[in-house]
Amino acid sequence: MVLRKKHNLNYNNMAKILNISKDTYGRKERGESQFTLDEMFLLSKYFDLPLDEIFLPRDCINNAIN
Repeated sequence: MVLRKKHNLNYNNMAKILNISKDTYGRKERGESQFTLDEMFLLSKYFDLPLDEIFLPRDCINNAIN
């Protein structure tokens, strides 16, 4: 996550913000697991950014290719 690195945060920091394990956060950032809506809103509030500036729709890559 570019935003995480921009704010000098690591997996541990992000996991603490979301109250999840570091491994769980890592899976979410790598796209192996989805962020919950609650987690998305929490990150939106933490970074003071709208959801659509942090998260992309699941089919965004497919639509860009087509």
